[in-house]
Amino acid sequence: MTVYLGAAPGVGKTYAMLDEARRRLERGTDVVVGYVETHGRQHTEGKLDGLEVLPRRRIVYRDTEFTELDVDAVLERRPAVVLIDELAHTNVPGSRHAKRYQDIADLRAAGIEVITTVNIQHLESLNDEVERITGVRQRETVPDEVVRTADAIQLVDMAPEALRRRMAHGNIYRPENIDASLASYFRVGNLTALRELALLWLADRVDDALGDYRRAHRIEHPWPTKERIVVAVTGGPESVTLLRRGARLAQRAAGSELIALHVVAADGLRTHDEQTITRTVELARSLGASYHSVVGEDVPAAVVDFASGANATMIVVGVSRHGRLRRSFLGTTGDRIAQLAGSIDVHLVTHEQVAGRWRPGRLTSALPIRRQVAGWLLALALPLALAELLRLPEISSGQLDLVTLVLLASTVLIALVGGLLPAMLGAVVSFLSLNWWFTPPTGTFTIAEPRNLLTLVVFVAVAIGVATVVDRASRLASDALRARTEATTMTSLSRSVLTGQDTAEAIVQRVRETFGQSAVSLLERTPGGWALLAGDGADPPTRPGDGVAEVVVDDDHLLVLRGEPLRAGDRRVLEAFGIQTSLVLEYRRLREREVRAALLESTEATSTALLRAVSHDLRTPLATMRASVDGLRTAEVDAADRRLLLDALGDAGEQLERLIDNLLDLSRVQAGLVRPQLVSASLDEALLPALVGFAPGEVSLEFGDDVPWVLTDPGLLERVVANLVGNAVRVSAGVPVRVLAHVGRDAVDILVVDRGPGVPPEQRERMFEPFQRLDDHSPGGLGLGLAVARGLTEALGGRLSAEDTPAGGLTMVLSLPRAPGVEDDARVDATGGVR
Repeated sequence: MTVYLGAAPGVGKTYAMLDEARRRLERGTDVVVGYVETHGRQHTEGKLDGLEVLPRRRIVYRDTEFTELDVDAVLERRPAVVLIDELAHTNVPGSRHAKRYQDIADLRAAGIEVITTVNIQHLESLNDEVERITGVRQRETVPDEVVRTADAIQLVDMAPEALRRRMAHGNIYRPENIDASLASYFRVGNLTALRELALLWLADRVDDALGDYRRAHRIEHPWPTKERIVVAVTGGPESVTLLRRGARLAQRAAGSELIALHVVAADGLRTHDEQTITRTVELARSLGASYHSVVGEDVPAAVVDFASGANATMIVVGVSRHGRLRRSFLGTTGDRIAQLAGSIDVHLVTHEQVAGRWRPGRLTSALPIRRQVAGWLLALALPLALAELLRLPEISSGQLDLVTLVLLASTVLIALVGGLLPAMLGAVVSFLSLNWWFTPPTGTFTIAEPRNLLTLVVFVAVAIGVATVVDRASRLASDALRARTEATTMTSLSRSVLTGQDTAEAIVQRVRETFGQSAVSLLERTPGGWALLAGDGADPPTRPGDGVAEVVVDDDHLLVLRGEPLRAGDRRVLEAFGIQTSLVLEYRRLREREVRAALLESTEATSTALLRAVSHDLRTPLATMRASVDGLRTAEVDAADRRLLLDALGDAGEQLERLIDNLLDLSRVQAGLVRPQLVSASLDEALLPALVGFAPGEVSLEFGDDVPWVLTDPGLLERVVANLVGNAVRVSAGVPVRVLAHVGRDAVDILVVDRGPGVPPEQRERMFEPFQRLDDHSPGGLGLGLAVARGLTEALGGRLSAEDTPAGGLTMVLSLPRAPGVEDDARVDATGGVR
């Protein structure tokens, strides 16, 4: 498929398409015109000369004839190339497909090449943007993917001033439409914006094609077709500085793309501040950047791999925050990225968080205070107690290595209990104990042999190293457990929000259970202060400040917790609960608005249809009655004419009465005022009176006396059956309507079978809506009969649906519950046996 993409109407898409067709025809290609719309333009019509034009399909819709693409004719002709204009066109009902691009898909599947046209404003993804620019909503759209799958896309462009001159010369619209178009849709600003949209969209399509080509040919190094800047954000406060610097770099080259990248450690443990990440994401979006988060064990390699895959031209990275010692031995992330980047430029940015001073926060412990106290006590007491035990003669004699190992084990135990700092103190105390009691000369801190000095130094180094590893492992295990708990909680929150299962009451209950609080309240701001919207627990807080923690849900709602103080790490999960609460409240507001909007829409539709009905259908019998009365007033009317006028007057009165009865019944059904009196009744009792008004031979009642009784209101059931049979008789064209009964285990189905034209499956539910007449053009109807019939059936506790008649037509299925305890007696025959 080849698509000629126009920036605006009138730029010459169809003209260019016909030009290509003529060139292909001259080269011997079998080209035909399937559908081309010239809009009366002489130059375009001239391009059709010499081309084979296939006949169009003619479709009559609402008494008007339309022409559409004849897909069957194209498939029968099977040309090599077919020209089809207006890809986004919506076909007239009754066509092969609803949209023209679906017709084209059939032709492509058959191996026929298609050349087509479309304007940029008809692309689905740009529909909202075009409406904001031009103020015109495009009703006919085509999915972007349909155009993207084309083998070639040709942009047909024209300068706005040239396009306006073409319109002024009468080459696009009729003279009477030129001034209005130039003053509205075809303003210079609108055309310029549409032109830019077309260029940008096509540039993305070309970029996708370039990416496909690079992947297909395994080209790993980037091709700098346009400036793409990847900013490697760390999750720290310097991320803001890096993003702003990257944005300034992107602004220097028009059309540059800014990408923010955050690499998460492969172990999944949190090593960054969530609030900082949130602010970074918001800043990236405000700067027009896309934000991406990837997982990687090697951060520099992950950054370079992402940048290569994105065809980036520059990587912006910050100067390392680590100290000089670590930078000297392990290098920095920026250095490794520069080594791996290859042809991608690396921009190193300094910031305020560059390492330069010692930060005591690095040594703070995340362990509970009780474990820290226990660790400090063990650091002082355990090495001394072990040293005192190991001083026994049978142990200490020549066993310096054994003593060293035991004290090293005590240092590991202290690290497990109290963390790194108590373990370091324990290592020093153990060192002093070894030196005082076990290293000759004992009783002093003097060391006689260099070998013993080396042993003590190695002991301290190993003890501190082991304590560091143990402390880090303990921290990681604690973080992993906390991360898993938070992930489970977040997953549960996300699932409940997506499924819409939570309520305000359920949320406060979950908050109380999750954080172990005694009471939780959701407060709502009112003109008189704060009111309790939902609460859980004993004596829930009723105003702000009554609890140990609060989280703002929105401007008018607040979560208040009462109980044990929360840890700092729990605050993030609590914020997630606040966000979920706001979503639940927003869903509740949206549902209420949706219900009100649906009610208003239904009321408006009913009112509009009722006014239309009153203005037409109710006037028809009134006009007949008035004409009959006027005729009866004249003295020249003979007896025969008088009888005809009286019959017409009676028929019009009955018709008017039926219409008014249907309107009243519909209003009663919609208001829920129908109160059926359910009794056990036989079908004969209800069906025979319903068929009295029909002529002999119009209806065939086909069931016996053994049909069980049903639980129903005979009067309402008569109305329903009469309505269904009346509709069936009207469409059966003289073929008798059959009324059958099918007995089920719990219900009896009444089948009203006609041989009319039937109703398509997709329209069967719609025909039960008020004022829906579908293809019924018979006079005197408002389209209320089936709506009233279904409403009355549901009031009776039954169901009304429509099915296909196997031999053609429609079968209405009226299902009613069987009457308990009555059907058994009705089914016993004269011999006492059960049939």
